[in-house]
Amino acid sequence: MRCEWLRRAGAREVIVIFGGWGFGPAVFAHLKGGQDVLFVSDYRNLDAAMPDLSAYETHSLVAWSFGVAAFAHWQATHEDVFVHRVAIAGSHTPVDIRRGIPPRLFRHMLQTLSTAGLHVFRENACGGNAPDQPGDIDLLRQELEAVAAHGEAPEIVWDRIWIPTRDRIFPPANLERAFAEQTQAIREIEAPHAPFACWRDWAEVLA
Repeated sequence: MRCEWLRRAGAREVIVIFGGWGFGPAVFAHLKGGQDVLFVSDYRNLDAAMPDLSAYETHSLVAWSFGVAAFAHWQATHEDVFVHRVAIAGSHTPVDIRRGIPPRLFRHMLQTLSTAGLHVFRENACGGNAPDQPGDIDLLRQELEAVAAHGEAPEIVWDRIWIPTRDRIFPPANLERAFAEQTQAIREIEAPHAPFACWRDWAEVLA
């Protein structure tokens, strides 16, 4: 795991983001808010400790895509400090024919992973106009293999679950099945797998 501060200005609230595979923080860099923001990525290993967050009065968690399962695995062995948890376009079973990415699609992602393949994945995830950013193909392949090896994550209760209706990575029907026992938290959003362009600030994400 890798942790990096996107905003650190001594705010009273911190948002911790477990991001998605193949993307850095560029997809949500436009979101406004007075919170400090910590970005977590690289799920080859889920044992790392986070920076000390004890100075914050409020801790919120936003997990996107493979970050949903990664956070659930990580949280199982760490103190729970989060008062609000949001899951976006991901599940506790990241590779699953009924509740995650279908194994066939996942194998295709691995087999076609290249600079060009990564660009296609990002375009599909964003519905076009994906941010242009470099990617270490060998590292990303290792991370995909680790996601599959970590397997199903422990169940977590989410305060909000966003399901994008135009998701081409995690089928929306699979996400509905994955969270069938938490339907009261689900909200659909007319958006692709990366729905962040639909929001202007973190308050909308956390709503």
